[in-house]
Amino acid sequence: MKKEKTFDNSNTTTNSTQLEILKTNFPQCFDKNGSFIPHKMQDIVAKDGINLSKESYSLNWLGKSYARLLANEQPLTLLKEDKNHNQKPENINSENLLIKGDNLEVLKHLRHAYSEQVKMIYIDPPYNTGNDGFVYQDDRKFTPEQLQRLAGIDEDEAQRILDFTASNSNSHSAWLTFIYPRLYIARELLTDDGVIFISIDDNEQAQLKLLCDEVFGEENFVASLATIMNLKGNNDEFGFAGTHENTIVFAKQKDKALLNKFNIDKEELEDWSEDDLGFYKQGANLKATGMNAPREKRPNLYFPIFIDIESRIYITDNNEPPNFVGELTTLYPITNGNEMSWRWSKDKFKEEVNSIIVSRNGTIGVYKKQRPLLGDMPSKKPKTTFYKPEYSSGNGTAQMKKIFNERVFSNPKPLQLLQDFVEIGLNKNDIILDFFAGSGTTADAVMQLNAEDGGNRQCISVQLAEPIDEAKNKTAYDFVKEELGKDSPTVFDITKERILRAGAKIQHDNSESKEPKDLSQQDFGFKVYETLPMFDGYFDEMDELNAQQALFDGTELSSDDLAVLLTSWMVNDGIKLTKKVEKITLDKYTGYYADEKLYFMDKGFSTDDLKALLEKLDNDKDFQPNKIILFGYNFESKHQREISEALNSYTNKKQIELDKVVRY
Repeated sequence: MKKEKTFDNSNTTTNSTQLEILKTNFPQCFDKNGSFIPHKMQDIVAKDGINLSKESYSLNWLGKSYARLLANEQPLTLLKEDKNHNQKPENINSENLLIKGDNLEVLKHLRHAYSEQVKMIYIDPPYNTGNDGFVYQDDRKFTPEQLQRLAGIDEDEAQRILDFTASNSNSHSAWLTFIYPRLYIARELLTDDGVIFISIDDNEQAQLKLLCDEVFGEENFVASLATIMNLKGNNDEFGFAGTHENTIVFAKQKDKALLNKFNIDKEELEDWSEDDLGFYKQGANLKATGMNAPREKRPNLYFPIFIDIESRIYITDNNEPPNFVGELTTLYPITNGNEMSWRWSKDKFKEEVNSIIVSRNGTIGVYKKQRPLLGDMPSKKPKTTFYKPEYSSGNGTAQMKKIFNERVFSNPKPLQLLQDFVEIGLNKNDIILDFFAGSGTTADAVMQLNAEDGGNRQCISVQLAEPIDEAKNKTAYDFVKEELGKDSPTVFDITKERILRAGAKIQHDNSESKEPKDLSQQDFGFKVYETLPMFDGYFDEMDELNAQQALFDGTELSSDDLAVLLTSWMVNDGIKLTKKVEKITLDKYTGYYADEKLYFMDKGFSTDDLKALLEKLDNDKDFQPNKIILFGYNFESKHQREISEALNSYTNKKQIELDKVVRY
């Protein structure tokens, strides 16, 4: 059996992941010793007509090499399911997620199961204003010599990086070191047509744009939106009264991205009418203009149109009025007494009879109906000056107060702003990720839109269990402690409660409306997970993958510990956190099955269980694993060999090819 150790960072360097990608996709560019041959890569690129630029521009800062190392590292934590919450009826089938923990660790856990699965990311990271509490914090322990080797830098630079990562810095370099690995992994999660929206202010806007150019590619820049949050302006700012924040938008691949247009506002909708084919408004006059418009130029397009009092039109072959009881108006294409022509022939008029408007404003005339895409609401492209009165920052505060009956969060984003972002970037069955979930506005916006249009958008929210400072926000502190019963109040508690209350409010408001919708199939639930520290000793180095030689003893893990490890392994193996896990009972032993992977975690696997496994492989048509993973500490070497030999020598009736792994 193949042996492996998960979350192994012993060979992780600043460039290890990137080199692996190159070697996998361009093996011809490496020699037998693993040395890179640059001219072969140049040949590949040049043959596709791409110019080789001799000029470049990049953003460099103290800590960049360290940030790249962090982006490549495996997670240092585990993921635990909140089973009590997740088994509630409203949550058991939910596809939404709320994950508590450091978002860098969470992103690393998600990078396999959700790779290229997320259509849109929205984040509202720390702005690094100097007053927002941002400082760089890092509990990783490297010596200068270790960091020098892993990051490919000299010892002096390694020491300077370690000094600032340990000093709670809030410099530009600290902020860039913080945000870079998060954006790097976030890009991996986006679908090829995916987009990311990032709220930021002027403190880091310039640095963020250059950083995104590097992470996403300068050619994938979409827009920088001036998002008006305070139309009156903030007079506390120097020189100018600030009215807006910035929202930077990038696509993963701009040539594949498709952003939605806005539905037109109610006021603008008044300009449109509706018939059986959809929306329309008055378009071009069907009377011809220009040099070729006179009758003598196109005599066959000079004929009468007959119009009844209901504005229905009639065209006759002999140019005589139709046999008709009632008043008819005869209309010729005449302009200022001059005989002109129609734009359409008689046949065209007959074909397009449902596409014509008769106007009676002073003089009678016929016009083409101007339509949007058939069946769609009239829509418009969003502007880079992004403004509605509802975007006011005060609205966000008022909305939170309406949900909680008191002010429990500072500067929450307005709900309408996030709804509009989601409307632009997301389709009805897509996934959105917000890994700075804060007040939970993104999740609320997704539920609101789903309730409005019957969509099935899914939201993944991530929030650190950041302690609430009682001195700075006593209202929030007391609310969490007294009303929610939490001994150590955190921002995560506010996030979770906002999502719970928002879902309940949407359903209540709908039930009280004059025309309530059927929301019984809507997903107002969410599953909860949290990151936990890795088991003590798990990362201690082993010369060989041998349980007897390890300082960590996996046989001592409890059933709860094994459940946590199983969850962490599954998501690392590409299984989504919302996937149902099936318990597979053999003789007396229970395995865990999901996405064609079978996990044996517990002690006590016997020969009778092995026989039952072979029988199940033969006889259960729904049981088709392609990989079996054993938790090595709970399987002695002789049992590992017995299982391996039995599976290798036994040809199951389904002819399933099984990958067999002993994992530590």
